[in-house]
Amino acid sequence: MYARWKPVAVVTALLATLCALPALAQTYQIDPVHTSLVFRVKHMNTAFVYGMFRDVKGTVVVDEANPARSSINIEVDANSVFTANEQRDNHLRSPDFFNARQFPTITFRSTSIRRVNADTVQVQGNLTMRGVTRPVTATVNLTGKGKNAQGRDIIGFETTFTIRRSEFGIRYGLPGLGDEVRVTLSVEAIRQ
Repeated sequence: MYARWKPVAVVTALLATLCALPALAQTYQIDPVHTSLVFRVKHMNTAFVYGMFRDVKGTVVVDEANPARSSINIEVDANSVFTANEQRDNHLRSPDFFNARQFPTITFRSTSIRRVNADTVQVQGNLTMRGVTRPVTATVNLTGKGKNAQGRDIIGFETTFTIRRSEFGIRYGLPGLGDEVRVTLSVEAIRQ
């Protein structure tokens, strides 16, 4: 009689162990169609001028049980800068600013992620632009989770942070064109 029930006990113990394991990290691919990277800079200490990058890609690894095992890797095509003014956009691609021919990609790689609360993490990482890498810290908010039209899991995040462009070797127009650049990134990503 005991031998007949032993497999049931083993299966029950195995199921209990599996249920107790933390959820595995999930990898998401950034959806460039539903992701926005916007920046603003002050012109002549008067008005803010806004721009964006149209080509943003990368991956987000989410470990809800242990955010420290999460990661963010983003690549931005510097040539995709857009400010609704062709002459200005071409100037931004030039060596005066992004020098997009020599440095076509702007990257961000997270180095640590720490939970602040249920919907917020603090992300530290390295931003590389024009061949210069500087540390950046950003507070990232979860904006939602759901399924897209194809039924695939999606997740959204948003962050706003400020950098000094001079720290990346972009000094053209200072001080008339502001040094501080506010960056807003809104990401929608699809689970792989």
